[in-house]
Amino acid sequence: MMYAEGSVDMKPTLCFALAALVASATVIAAPKFTSVWKTPTAYEVSLLGKKVAALIITQDDSLRVAGEEALAQELTKRGLQGVATYRFVPKEETTVAERAKGWFERAGVEGVLAMRPVSMEKTTAYTPGTWVSPSYGTLWGYYGYGWGTMYIPGSSSKETTVVVETTIYSVPRNSLLWAAVSETKDPKTLAKFIQDLVGASVKELQRQGLARQIKK
Repeated sequence: MMYAEGSVDMKPTLCFALAALVASATVIAAPKFTSVWKTPTAYEVSLLGKKVAALIITQDDSLRVAGEEALAQELTKRGLQGVATYRFVPKEETTVAERAKGWFERAGVEGVLAMRPVSMEKTTAYTPGTWVSPSYGTLWGYYGYGWGTMYIPGSSSKETTVVVETTIYSVPRNSLLWAAVSETKDPKTLAKFIQDLVGASVKELQRQGLARQIKK
């Protein structure tokens, strides 16, 4: 499934008010992946046992902190050294690629798993060409693009669909390894939304061979 171009402007200064967005929701659906892409050379990179930064691209601090912590914990469970970005990058440095880059390098981060909320009203065609475009092809190109093009959906719709873009980058190579787009319909609470999205994303990584199953 792909999205067609829409016409709603992207407003980077808006906050991700998910709680207000879904206050009246009564039906909860698990995240559904509508598009997945992996670079043909992803097999050359192994992140197992290495430090991987969990990054949530949003101005909503509660979502970013909770999401990064949850994602870091799940990554660690699966053999990576997950670390929340907010723990080692100062808030005032986070949104500017040129300033954030040094913090990632000094922290010894090998990979970055980023999640960015996208709106259904502003739809984008996610094709193989998207993932190799200048905005996505390198970590720091995407980093600056992602923070500058956030869009937060309003709360007038009866049915809320939250679209999230997930990408994995190699820091040493400064290149995209894996990308996906997921949809979640009518998430009831912020905590539940994060839990379901993180769980679904890590399962998808397992399917693609980029993370391992938890031993029971």
